[in-house]
Amino acid sequence: MTTDDVLAGVGPRLRRLRKEREVTLAALSETTGISVSTLSRLESGLRKPSLELLLPIAQAHQVPLDELVGAPPAGDPRVRAKPMERYGRTFLPLTRQPGGLQAFKVVEPKRKLEPEPRTHEGYEWLYVLSGKLRLVLGEHDVVLGPGEAAEFDTRVPHWFGSTGEGPVEFLSLFGPQGERMHVRARPKKQE
Repeated sequence: MTTDDVLAGVGPRLRRLRKEREVTLAALSETTGISVSTLSRLESGLRKPSLELLLPIAQAHQVPLDELVGAPPAGDPRVRAKPMERYGRTFLPLTRQPGGLQAFKVVEPKRKLEPEPRTHEGYEWLYVLSGKLRLVLGEHDVVLGPGEAAEFDTRVPHWFGSTGEGPVEFLSLFGPQGERMHVRARPKKQE
């Protein structure tokens, strides 16, 4: 296989990967900092892929660069995504790709926060591994302990965090709308 053959296969691979993950060009542009028009030209083969363009795309999709250029799969199923800090919580990704269903292990430190319920499109599932998780869901204010789970429509005002008695570790599953809300959204500015 020639270099030109390899490069010709990159565009369709990029489009297929993005479509499989149900990510729009605009969302990928926001994540990578690459313009929508450049991403579109890459996918259609009108622009030659470069390392400067492929690296942020691979990082956004949380796939090895080899997958974008068509190298044979390594076969390792382990997820090696890096933890992210948001709102004082640590999110450890348990899924590789953005878009679609997302799974995270969340570590919430011991702290007592005033609930600020929010809503967004989607559905969420929580499972407590250790500690106590306070869940405010509509009119309900409950505490979940290890081994307990909750599922809910995220259009209902909701908030969750530590009870203030100690740290809590839990698993969280949600769709793309929840990912934007929980992981990518910027916190309100403190006044």
